Amino acid sequence: MKKGFRLFSLLILSLSIIAGCSEKGNAGNDKETDGPVHLKMAVFPADEAVFKKGYEAFKQDHPNIDITFETFPQQQYYEKIRMQLSGGEGYDLFTGQMDQMIDTGILAPLDDYIKDSNMDVTGYGSMYESYKYEGKVLSLPFRKSNWMLYYNKNLFDEKGVEYPSDDMTWSEFRELAKKMTSGSGENKVYGAYLQQWPSTWYMSAVQQGASVIDKDLTPFKDALQLRFDLEQDGSIMKWSEQVTTGAHYNAAFQKGNIAMSMIGDWHVAQLRQGETEGAMKFDWDVVPIPHPEGVAKNTSLALPVTIMMNKKTKHAKEAFEFLKYMSGKQGAELLASEGYLTGYMDKDVKASYLGDGTKKPKSLHYFLETKEYPEYPMLPGVKNIVVEQIFKQEGELALIGQRTVDDAIQEIAKRVKNEWASKYGEK
Repeated sequence: MKKGFRLFSLLILSLSIIAGCSEKGNAGNDKETDGPVHLKMAVFPADEAVFKKGYEAFKQDHPNIDITFETFPQQQYYEKIRMQLSGGEGYDLFTGQMDQMIDTGILAPLDDYIKDSNMDVTGYGSMYESYKYEGKVLSLPFRKSNWMLYYNKNLFDEKGVEYPSDDMTWSEFRELAKKMTSGSGENKVYGAYLQQWPSTWYMSAVQQGASVIDKDLTPFKDALQLRFDLEQDGSIMKWSEQVTTGAHYNAAFQKGNIAMSMIGDWHVAQLRQGETEGAMKFDWDVVPIPHPEGVAKNTSLALPVTIMMNKKTKHAKEAFEFLKYMSGKQGAELLASEGYLTGYMDKDVKASYLGDGTKKPKSLHYFLETKEYPEYPMLPGVKNIVVEQIFKQEGELALIGQRTVDDAIQEIAKRVKNEWASKYGEK
């Protein structure tokens, strides 16, 4: 009986060890592999080139790590990677706004990897805490996406009009846009260009600290009215025309008939590329976007773009190494030198961002001096329900004349309560 008991005990112990090993294996592979490791990463189209460049530097110290990069058109990006993940093919790493992926349950907490690698997170500033979810770090930002006002210096010189001020209210901006508008048809020069995204019309509300999920949306009414007024002035392209012609901020500004354009920091890299390719024939610079009365100049909305890791990756250590490289100091210096406003920032990264002063824009320093408000709260459903459905749909109905501005904002408030707050927030 004693012998039988000992055999039984050994059997139980063996099964326990096997179960323990299996459980650890299901949580992802936390051991570095000596042989070749193949990773797959999804990135935004505009970021693909710089990530490939970063990888070329990274693999000099990690020759066993091979990374394949994939991208999709911006409008389909999240849908495509979510389909891949749900289909089991998946990615080891992917970039984007964290809130778009929280509900998948696929994001790996990075806290232990950060701690074990002694990663310096001070360069992220307040963003490190602000973009945690339920107390855990689920992503790290590689760029911040602050907005700026880009302007065509040649058009201002031709009209003899002073360049935009770095301390301009929205009312002053509207008057300047009217002054810079002229011509018609093929010879039309628009005073300004606003991309058809909701953020380009609700920006002035966010600058005041308002949120898209506030119960009182009065600041958003004033913001939508401004977009409506600019269209009525004829100083910006109508939303309906933008949609029917497929207008895009980058091509529109590079064409040379737009005096001012408001868009994020990533546009710097796009314009530099345009100049390198010979597509641009004019001089340009930046100043802070206009601000509401009573709000400090150079106040902008920001929406950090982050790198996330799939918790089902079989090569977690190696995946985190590249995530740390591109979102940390080394990657930030590279990204900054390419014109990206990085999530990680210190004196060396600032120096890389500003360069030797020979690259445009001349006033690049404004990006480093911005006071930032998050574009929207990093909560489930805010982007894909509140912004991409409710604000987008109701704002568009107003801009094509099917709703008044007042009715549009009232409907937005009602829908936010019924379609988002009832599921994710306070009822």
